[in-house]
Amino acid sequence: MNTQNLIERFGPREAMQYDVVVVGAGPAGLATAIRLKQLNAGLSVVVIEKGSEPGAHILSGAVMDPRAITELLPDWKAQGAPLDQAVTGDDVLFLSESGSVRTPDWLVPRNLHNDGCYVVSLGNVVRWLAQQAEALGVEIFPGFAAAEVVYDDDGAVRGVATGNMGVGRDGEPGEGFQLGMELVGKYTIFAEGARGHLGKQLIARYRLDAGKDPQSFAIGIKELWEVDPARARPGLVVHTAGWPMRDRTFGGGFLYHLAGNKVTLGFVVGLDYANPYMSPFDEMQRWKTHPAIRTHIEGGKRIGYGARAINNGTPQALPKTVFPGGALVGCDAGYLNAARIKGSHAAIKSGMLCAEALASALGAGRQRDELLAYPQAFEHSWLYEELQQTRNFKLWFKKGRWVGNLMTGIEQWLLPKMGITTPPWTLHGTRHDHESLVPADQAAPIAYPKPDGKLSFDRLSSVFVSNTNHEENQPAHLKLKDASVPVALNLARYAGPETRFCPAGVYEFVREDDRTERLQINAQNCVHCKTCDIKDPSQNIVWVPPEGGGGPNYAGM
Repeated sequence: MNTQNLIERFGPREAMQYDVVVVGAGPAGLATAIRLKQLNAGLSVVVIEKGSEPGAHILSGAVMDPRAITELLPDWKAQGAPLDQAVTGDDVLFLSESGSVRTPDWLVPRNLHNDGCYVVSLGNVVRWLAQQAEALGVEIFPGFAAAEVVYDDDGAVRGVATGNMGVGRDGEPGEGFQLGMELVGKYTIFAEGARGHLGKQLIARYRLDAGKDPQSFAIGIKELWEVDPARARPGLVVHTAGWPMRDRTFGGGFLYHLAGNKVTLGFVVGLDYANPYMSPFDEMQRWKTHPAIRTHIEGGKRIGYGARAINNGTPQALPKTVFPGGALVGCDAGYLNAARIKGSHAAIKSGMLCAEALASALGAGRQRDELLAYPQAFEHSWLYEELQQTRNFKLWFKKGRWVGNLMTGIEQWLLPKMGITTPPWTLHGTRHDHESLVPADQAAPIAYPKPDGKLSFDRLSSVFVSNTNHEENQPAHLKLKDASVPVALNLARYAGPETRFCPAGVYEFVREDDRTERLQINAQNCVHCKTCDIKDPSQNIVWVPPEGGGGPNYAGM
């Protein structure tokens, strides 16, 4: 039963009115709310968050540049922000299968310098930001997923509707059914993170990507470890390139030492990879067995796991960020700096720029028009300058690993030494990530080692430590446009890549009898990374939000 039928059966949805509705309690959404209340304390601002609490779905490396948070909350240190561990050193390693070469400090390109930055749990930073927002009078509703954009009669965004609660797997309302509510605003700001469910719809509806490069993404797979104090090196930042990546596959590893004998580490793989036998999850598992990585974590205990799609952040692919009634901020738009492996500072800054445009518009009595002052302010900001400096980074690696390494050195090391801060050339992407797979009969199968349960693990045990949970009696939140496509196309042509690109064991092909196979979707395993929505070669899988509060519950990630 669809929502319209439910409304006809149970009556109209309750509506709550605000000046500004923000979708997503991540760095961008909370920065928008905080800055707006700083500028006009009398405005009514609400933030809705699909996770069980702010930070529950936040996943990032993370090395944080404090520039933006210092602009937003200059006294963050005195107020107890959890930026506790300053970066104390940078190791940039090139890995072969068994060895490694450390890049001399003087040769490290500017994009990998982390002086003045902090190793953080971004989830904890977000929880702290939520406290600052609430202290200013922002209402935050966790456990409510924005399921639908609501439009007015003129086609402008008037708000969002939260998902219905208590709908059974058969689509029928069950005991405890509750119709979603509408949150209506003079403006609605979307801060859902990379590949936002509603952001994707808005980009299509308003053709915000017209004349822009296709958006490009990667998957980041992360673990949190508790290690022997003898191995702890608080503040050390390690980045790796090379093994186990091959050919033209974009990817690399990160390993950061937190305080308290904790190490956060992970692996990033560009979702434009060509080989359908590639498994980003398994690449990450075997990367940990390299001597240069295992020396940091061997003998320790894995205590957290997660995965998330990541924007590749080229300004050439940045959509128009405003439309009648609202705007996109943070990774919902694509403001991540892939070359620096950082997005939280960009998210916070974009939220601030949007809030300043909002405050001006609301102060002038405007509503539901385009906040053109926001993109104009971005084009005069340090964030614009920063993204322009690294605009070619990911695109060079499409031409091969060695070309990428060489040109990154030229653009991020040599040119700055010559006084040229921004490359005098611009590359452009031409195709979407889902278009890059070659047929299975043109690709070499990849044999991954079995997990040992000490350094490397399987998917299901990984999902367990992500604290993922969904109400099982609900419709699957991973939808197939055509149920025949997974077998007829994906399995037949690409050997079923969804069983490998998903890092949580959501997809598996099972035999109904001796001759028939079907795709089984284990939606309860989903960690909300959105990789399937991006990489599915047929674009047949659509990720929609489950009941609010479902999904991972990351702690310390």
